[in-house]
Amino acid sequence: MSSASPTGTQVHLQSGDVSAQIAQVGASLRSLRVDGIDLVTPYPLDIPTPSCSGVVLTPWPNRVRDGLWDDRGTARQLALTEPKFRNASHGLLRFSAYEIEQTDAAATLSATIVPQTGYPYLIETSVTYLLTDAGIEVVHVLTNRSAEPAPVALGTHPFVTIGDVDPRDLVLRVPAQTAFVTDERMLPTGTRPADAALRDGIRLGDTTLDTGFTDLARDEDGLVRTTLTAPDGRRLTLWQGEGFDFVQVYTATNYPGQDLAVAIEPMTAPADALNSGLGIRRLASDESWTLRWGITLG
Repeated sequence: MSSASPTGTQVHLQSGDVSAQIAQVGASLRSLRVDGIDLVTPYPLDIPTPSCSGVVLTPWPNRVRDGLWDDRGTARQLALTEPKFRNASHGLLRFSAYEIEQTDAAATLSATIVPQTGYPYLIETSVTYLLTDAGIEVVHVLTNRSAEPAPVALGTHPFVTIGDVDPRDLVLRVPAQTAFVTDERMLPTGTRPADAALRDGIRLGDTTLDTGFTDLARDEDGLVRTTLTAPDGRRLTLWQGEGFDFVQVYTATNYPGQDLAVAIEPMTAPADALNSGLGIRRLASDESWTLRWGITLG
């Protein structure tokens, strides 16, 4: 079952008490519910995706300073898609309509990055959303179909919540040792130790963040877990697998219908990575890269 909107076809998934909705444009996770509780912050169906909510960000996440980067000695100029700060922002598929294959409990959305101004590489991408007993697992695959090695990175931008709780009362925990320092254009200028309070847990209503983090602690199973905990002990966990060595946390006060919303963004590279090289992977011709993350409620 699907319906039309400014974000294209809406893919509806259902398995028991878990449901999700995926938007065709940007392959964005626009809804996730477990036992009737929203885990992804909802927004109206008749508006474009706000604040990049749930969108897949590739071949780079976040920003590129002036849209200019050095591709092994060749200067590349990307379109400035964030005119306010004169940056190229959030990759090349944010406004693309993906091809869709789906079953009741899973959907795979596919799109190709074609050679273009500032990025002369051909990259096949797919993202599979699979419902689980307590949430969703997301699998990304990037494949380089260029003749030459291609630099790639990936991120995603879900806004998360526990929908029957005032967001201000949720406690955020980010298992990071290092935070990025940014300038007035939201571009990194260095690093600093991450606040210990974030590792211990801080009430969302008591903090304001638009910050990238790294040196993330992984549990014994190799996963990084960032959490939101309700006063009654229920916990939303956003987990990120191998390759996702960065996370951006963004608190928004302009999200539709919400006084406060929070995005927890797993990323393989931080802002301006095409210039710093941090987290950038060069895929050989016909090489693929598979990445996993997910959300659970427990």
